[in-house]
Formats: sequence, C-alpha cells, structure tokens
Amino acid sequence: MQSKEKPYVLFVAEIIYSQICEIKKKNPSFSNINAVENFIGTEKYKEISSGEFHDKWLKQLKNNNFKDTKTKKQIPLETIRLLEIQRDMMVKQLIQFPNLYYAKSHFPLEISQRAFDHIWRMCESFELWCKESKQTNLIYLKIID
Repeated sequence: MQSKEKPYVLFVAEIIYSQICEIKKKNPSFSNINAVENFIGTEKYKEISSGEFHDKWLKQLKNNNFKDTKTKKQIPLETIRLLEIQRDMMVKQLIQFPNLYYAKSHFPLEISQRAFDHIWRMCESFELWCKESKQTNLIYLKIID
C-alpha cells in the first residue's frame, strides 16, 4: 500500500481503537476483551452509537463544502454516502439498552454481544489498515496477531 492517507471510513475506527487503548493503558491487567467491555457505555461510545458523532462530522464537512480541511481536496459524494451508511450501521449495531449487558447467567445478551462484536471488528479493521500501510507502530492491542 503506497498511501498512508487514512480512508474516511476508518476515522471512527481509529477513535474507538484509541479509546480502548487508553482504557487498557490505565488498567494494565485488563485483557482486550475487558477493555472493549469497558469502552461500551462510555460517553464516546454513547456519542458514536447514537449517531451524534457522525451527525456532527457530516455537518462540519457540509459546512466546509465537503472539502477535507487537511488536504483541501474535495471529498467524493460516494465517500459521504459511505459515512452516512456507516452512521446508520453504528446506530443499529451499537443499540443501547441500559442495564441489559448480562443476563442472570452472566452470558452477554445478544444485543450486547452484537455491539461487542462490532467494536471488535472496528479495531481489527484499524489494525489491518495500520499493517497494510506499514504503520505497525500504531498497533497496540495486537488483535489481529
């Protein structure tokens, strides 16, 4: 992979990944699973899962005529549409139901497991991009190893 320019659809994955890394750094005894579980329910998780994160971002892009503030390049409409689809997917996959994470049996409920799995896949995607773009120094959790 020649370019180290991150695709827009990975921006939210990077934010999720960095938040989980911070949780793990603050709690060295945590496994990756514990760190992901602790991310679920944070303010950033709530912002992403409600669609608010993408709504703010898309509004900023629109206010800037869909031009990237760093590169000054026009963002293709297909990319904007992908970000809208990503927002909808986040809302559906990360649906929130307070106090429903575990049933009496201590197994995650299906909805909670779906959110966990989606967050895990986002972290995997970010690490795969880091590996492909030869930025392995950004890999902290080592999920894809």
